[in-house]
Amino acid sequence: MQPFPNPMIIGHRGAAGEAPENTISSFLLAAQQGAHAIELDVNLTCDGEIVVIHDETLERTTSGKGHVNELTLKEIKQYDAGLWFHERFEGETVPTLEEVFERVSSDLIVNIELKGKSEKLEIRLAEILQLWDRVDTVFLSSFRHKKLAKIKRLIPEIRIGLGYRADVVNHLAFAQTFGQELYSLHPHYKLIGLNDIQYAVQNALHVYPYTVNETEDMLMLLKAGASGLITDYPGRMHALLQRWA
Repeated sequence: MQPFPNPMIIGHRGAAGEAPENTISSFLLAAQQGAHAIELDVNLTCDGEIVVIHDETLERTTSGKGHVNELTLKEIKQYDAGLWFHERFEGETVPTLEEVFERVSSDLIVNIELKGKSEKLEIRLAEILQLWDRVDTVFLSSFRHKKLAKIKRLIPEIRIGLGYRADVVNHLAFAQTFGQELYSLHPHYKLIGLNDIQYAVQNALHVYPYTVNETEDMLMLLKAGASGLITDYPGRMHALLQRWA
C-alpha cells in the first residue's frame, strides 16, 4: 500500500465548520481547501444501503425524523440535509457512500467511521470498498472496536484505527489490547499527551487526534509528531502547514 501524506489534513465530516457535515458540498469544500482526506460517518438503512450520516437518527442534521436503520434509502433521500446549516445549502441530501466515491476525486483519502448497531454494515462496506477499488485509499475507524475487528477479518489488508475518548494511562498498551494489526489511533486531542504521541509514532502507529480546530492546538500537536489532524477547518490547517514549511 502507498503511504499516506504526513502530516495529513483530515477534514472532519468534510469541512464541517463551514458547510453542513457529511454532505457532498462539505466534502468538496474540504478538498478545495487542501485536505488530503475527508472523515465521514456511515450507517446502514433498512434496505441495506450505506448512507453517510453521523447520528443513528435524522433529527439533528436533516428535515426528517426517525432511525436510519428503520428507513429505506428512498425515504431518507426525501429530506433536506443542508438547510439546517444555511439556506445556501438547501437541497443537499444525505449521500450514500457510493455517491461520495463517485463525486470526490479518487485521490482524496477517505477515513470511514463505522457507526450504528447493524451487524450487516461491515459486510456491505467490504463489498463496496472492493467494488470501487478503494481498499488502498481508505482507512477505517470506529468507537465500536468489534466492528473494526470484524471488517479486518473480511479484508485483512485494510487500514484500521481505534477511535476513543478515554484518558488511558498508556496509549500503546491500549492499542495492543485490540489483538489485531492496527494502523492508527484516533484519540480526542485533549486526552493524549505530547509524549504519548511521540511514543506511539515511534512504535509504528499513526496518530490522528480529533477534533482540532484552533491553530495553536494544531501547531502543538504537529510539533509533537502527530501523523495528521482531524479538523472542522481543513483550510486553517492547510494555511498553517504552508507557513510552517
